[in-house]
Amino acid sequence: MMLGQRADVSSIENINRELGRDKSVLTQFGMYLNDLSPISFHNNKNETSVFFASAEKYGNFLPVLSVGSKTVILKKPYLRRSYQTKQLVTEIISDAMPGTVILALAALIFATFAGIGLGMIAALKKSKMVDHLISMLAVVGMAVPSFFAGIVIAWFFGFVLADYTGLNMTGSLYSIDPFNGRVLELKNLILPGFTLGIRPLSVIVQLTRSSMLDVLSQDYIRTAKAKGLSRQFIIMKHALRNALNPVLTAVSGWFGSLLAGAVFIEYIFGWKGIGKVTVDSLERYDFPWYWEPCWWFQ
Repeated sequence: MMLGQRADVSSIENINRELGRDKSVLTQFGMYLNDLSPISFHNNKNETSVFFASAEKYGNFLPVLSVGSKTVILKKPYLRRSYQTKQLVTEIISDAMPGTVILALAALIFATFAGIGLGMIAALKKSKMVDHLISMLAVVGMAVPSFFAGIVIAWFFGFVLADYTGLNMTGSLYSIDPFNGRVLELKNLILPGFTLGIRPLSVIVQLTRSSMLDVLSQDYIRTAKAKGLSRQFIIMKHALRNALNPVLTAVSGWFGSLLAGAVFIEYIFGWKGIGKVTVDSLERYDFPWYWEPCWWFQ
């Protein structure tokens, strides 16, 4: 793939040697661990040795101990390069990570506020039509796979109703304008953020409803009613404050799950983030291209 279909044998052998594919799988795995590890052992006999090549590869590092011709160094983990673009993997990740973090935060904020609001309504309208409708939508939201929901939402709001919503089926946080450079496109965050937030929204609705019903049945709520306090004051001042404790505890653990679950959402909506970069790399077989043997495997 790197050399094309007309590559000669010697070129293929050079590439295999450069990638370390001419060595055993165990040796290749040892090279990989050597690059990932913050501690590395290298040979520093001369300028053509592995030590000097690693200085270029690892950037700034800290020599700790020298034993003969071997040096122990502390370094940043080296994730190698894309063999197609030759770009450092760390640069690819750092460029895509903000998109995933922003998407996860947007989904979490939407799910938290909408979920608490709908859960309160369901609890206050217990056993009524509104309660049944909200509970049914929450169950559907937990049951529908995210990739299916993403396809339906992108098609319906970004294509069928595009003239009314003004939203796009795909797009990232920034678009490239030939005259103005990068242009912020916050509207592209609406559909993927909404889709990613459906599942935590459904959970938060159920948690808020059950917690609110439990608090409303407590003695101090009946005491507040007996004192003649208004219904709105009792709900906002006493009931909601105590009902939110388990809800906020659950919300705090959702952020990591949203980061991991954004893969399909990013790919469907064309959102630039870790998920889309991962899928694109898998489709192109874009594996790290640079292998440098460490001294104990030579």
